[in-house]
Amino acid sequence: MNFTMINTVKKSTKVVGVVILSTAIMAGCTKPAAPPQQPAAAESIIKTVKVANVEKKSIGAPLEQVADVVSSIQMDIVTKVGGDVQEIYKKRGDMVQKGELLVKLDPTDVELQKQKGVLGVKSAGQQLTKAKEDLVNSKIDLQNAVTKTEQAVKDAEKNFSKARNDYDLGLLTKFQLDQAETQLNNLKLDLESAKNKLNTIETTNSLSQLETQVESSNLSIREADRTLNNLELKAPVSGVLTELPIEVGMSLTAGFKAAQVQQLDPIKIKAELTEASAQLVRGKTELTFYVPGTTEKLKGKVSYLADVMSSQSKSYPLELEIANADTKLKPGNKVQILLTEEKDEIVITVPTLSVVREGGDTSVFILVGDVAEKRKVQLGRLNETVQEVISGIKEGEQLIVSGQNQLKDKEKVQLAK
Repeated sequence: MNFTMINTVKKSTKVVGVVILSTAIMAGCTKPAAPPQQPAAAESIIKTVKVANVEKKSIGAPLEQVADVVSSIQMDIVTKVGGDVQEIYKKRGDMVQKGELLVKLDPTDVELQKQKGVLGVKSAGQQLTKAKEDLVNSKIDLQNAVTKTEQAVKDAEKNFSKARNDYDLGLLTKFQLDQAETQLNNLKLDLESAKNKLNTIETTNSLSQLETQVESSNLSIREADRTLNNLELKAPVSGVLTELPIEVGMSLTAGFKAAQVQQLDPIKIKAELTEASAQLVRGKTELTFYVPGTTEKLKGKVSYLADVMSSQSKSYPLELEIANADTKLKPGNKVQILLTEEKDEIVITVPTLSVVREGGDTSVFILVGDVAEKRKVQLGRLNETVQEVISGIKEGEQLIVSGQNQLKDKEKVQLAK
């Protein structure tokens, strides 16, 4: 039985081998099939885009900056001399004009000093007048004395010459000759003394002490007049009297701050600007401003704009000067300065979605003929869906507003129908 199973297996193996061999022969005799044919490449597709004209539009309302109204000048009125307050002509808050009398100090003591000075001038003047008369008389006397002595010397010289002749002839004794000579010498000495006195009077000022006394008395009068003037406290500028901390009867010392006047016409507006705000203002000669709650817009002259940032406020101080004859603007008020005007807000804009952003670069596509030209642009302010363009494109050009994110520079495109 086992032999029967072995024979059956052998026969089956032979049959399988024959089948495999037949299959191989058939495969070798059959021609291989050709690979499937690839479809032809599709023609390039021209992309379709939409465009809009580049226009100028308002990017927003004018930029504003809050500012403070301050007086153009604050002048302290300080006493130059001490004294008792005699009268006060104004009260705090009053409008005053330049040179107007505000306060008067008691002038009694100073007026007494002035009277003493007047008396001193009168007395010294009288003494000086008399001294001048005496001096003139002395000069005349000395001139006459010189003239007489000169004549006496001439006569003595003649007498001495005659005495010598007589002595030689034996008519005079030696004693008599010596007397004549002594007389001549004494007269010469008298003449020299008279001339010296006259020269002293003519070359020296014997009146200087009295003249100094008169000048000193006049000076004391001038000082008294100046002190009297300083006893009257007047407004140094026109404006409002903001401080007056005194009462009648108070005794004030020199250097006391008795009042303060703030000038209101012209008046100033001050603001602190950031660097960006300062750039918007720089180069302008005037700015518009208004008082919150009102519709009236006014103009102010730019009197100062710092070139360098303040180290304390970390900002750029700005000052405007405004005529304020009606004094509507007062220190302490707040105003809004327009850093830009309505016309400054009309700028070239593009839709925000039309801007292509790649890394740090921003660009848009402009349709030139049938070609999409890529332009780098510098962007400015953003207002919702509209973006300001500072540079890169011009008004009137055709801006691609759809499909721009799939475009390449100088790529040919077609307009959507």
